[in-house]
Amino acid sequence: MKKTVMLLCFAITIIACKKDTKENDADMKTEMSAFESDLKSYHEESLKMYPLNATSAGDNRYNDQLPNYLTDEFREKERQFFTEYKKKMESYDNSSLTESEQLSKDILIWECDMNLRRLTFREDLYPINQMWTMQLTIGQYASGSSAQPFKTVEDYKNWLKRLDQYLLWMRSAEERMTEGINTGNVLPKSLIVKVLPQLKAMTNTNIDEHLFFTPIKNFPSDFTEAEKEELAIAYKNYVNDKIVPAYQQLYDFMSTSYLEAGRTTSGISEIPNGQDYYNHQIKLYTTTNMTADEIHQLGLDEVARILSEMEKVKSQVGFEGTIIKFFDHVRNKKELMPFTTAQQVIDNFNQIHETMKPQLVKLFDLKPKTPFEVRQTEAFRAASASAEYNPGSLDGTRPGIFYVPIVDATKYNMYSDESLFLHEAIPGHHYQISLQQENQDLPDFRKTLWYSAYGEGWALYSESLGKELGLYTDPYQYFGMLSAEMHRAIRLVVDTGLHAKGWTREQAIAYSLQNEAESEADITREIERYMANPGQALSYKVGQLKIRELRAKAEAQLGSNFDIAQFHNQVLESGCLPLALLEAKIDKWIASKK
Repeated sequence: MKKTVMLLCFAITIIACKKDTKENDADMKTEMSAFESDLKSYHEESLKMYPLNATSAGDNRYNDQLPNYLTDEFREKERQFFTEYKKKMESYDNSSLTESEQLSKDILIWECDMNLRRLTFREDLYPINQMWTMQLTIGQYASGSSAQPFKTVEDYKNWLKRLDQYLLWMRSAEERMTEGINTGNVLPKSLIVKVLPQLKAMTNTNIDEHLFFTPIKNFPSDFTEAEKEELAIAYKNYVNDKIVPAYQQLYDFMSTSYLEAGRTTSGISEIPNGQDYYNHQIKLYTTTNMTADEIHQLGLDEVARILSEMEKVKSQVGFEGTIIKFFDHVRNKKELMPFTTAQQVIDNFNQIHETMKPQLVKLFDLKPKTPFEVRQTEAFRAASASAEYNPGSLDGTRPGIFYVPIVDATKYNMYSDESLFLHEAIPGHHYQISLQQENQDLPDFRKTLWYSAYGEGWALYSESLGKELGLYTDPYQYFGMLSAEMHRAIRLVVDTGLHAKGWTREQAIAYSLQNEAESEADITREIERYMANPGQALSYKVGQLKIRELRAKAEAQLGSNFDIAQFHNQVLESGCLPLALLEAKIDKWIASKK
């Protein structure tokens, strides 16, 4: 609803007042139209600039494109883009905007500010790590089962065109990393060695088994034999003549000169301008002005609180011994590793979903239309991957996918599966992201917006809903929830420890082992994840605690008028928001219900 200009008109001037009102309304509509046009232009231009985002959202207009994000020219283009739209947003007077439009304005200015600040740092000197970077995204797309479509002959040809540009990116990545060597901006050795097997796997000369040849094995049924033959030859030659040599060259560089230059320190503060960069990352991922010291202390406090809850579960199951020994007991308990095949792991997650369905209707009356699936993480990245959610397309034709890494099903421990499903799937990321994408009242740029403190905070908050959803009847599964929450509390300690307090990788691993039940291999993988993307690990607990705080405030102030489904609507309906904007929204809702 747009704000209405109220004019007090006396009888003798009523005609003039009506005329003035019409003129004001006309002016407002013109300005609103300009504002809405700017939001639309921002979204359209951003899709052209970042075509992988368009593909991920199901917009297929740019599926053959992949700009080289590592060039000076592209970074300057980004700078001009965000500078222009910040100025445009600041030119609008809030009095001429609706409440929803003011929120969009505030969000877009935040986006521009954070990106302009990002561009003052040399992230381009770290183009590759084992967790987050381009070679992994392209590998997922190459499998033919991710966002890149392979439904038509044109789709198959578009992918080869995109790969041409990816090969340019690979060459630029080596150039940037060489520059990083010369300026002291290099990855820790412990991360470099985790990238090497990923690259080596792509040098396989048995083309029929190569990941990039996979789409040829899954042709749509309506392709003619001639089309299949033509594409098979093209893909075989492309993989053999371009992909394999490019990966071999990058592998040779990273396994020799880059590995030799890799640093032995763990935290980002050890690189030039690293402390300022970490402060930027804290703000980016928490959307707050919290300091590293404040977050570190919050983590220590939460670890202590959750440990006391874990002690209660230990007593409940009758385990005698220290909490550390109980962690070992949980890690190695054979009854918690009942699977022999990966499919059994997937089936267990689907059963968790069935168990909670009757209770979902009580806690949520907003539910997404986008379909949902549980899948095993692709083999090429499973060893370094965490469980994750990949959003469905905006039009709902591609489902949201919960990926589960299963390296060895016989060693897969299920004690935290219920909380994991609540977080990554339902009502966590699948509900939050799908509802945002499906919301026709949001401008397009907000449908795919992501703030980690909100999105991951919501997902971690979702884990706490297990008992309300009919789960956690097994004390080990409840312990799994506590372990998952402990895992995120530990992140506050170790991420700030690594990047602001001089902790080593080994110190962070040791602290985690002392306070949670994850295996050493899993903990090592997690610590190296935090090393690869400083600050991201802070978002979960900071966001969860804010949502919990807002729920407790609403329950206390509304009493019997508090409706949990309505509260969840308020949190979810506007999509991702910086936490300060979410808090203002909930405060206004509480006031309206009193």
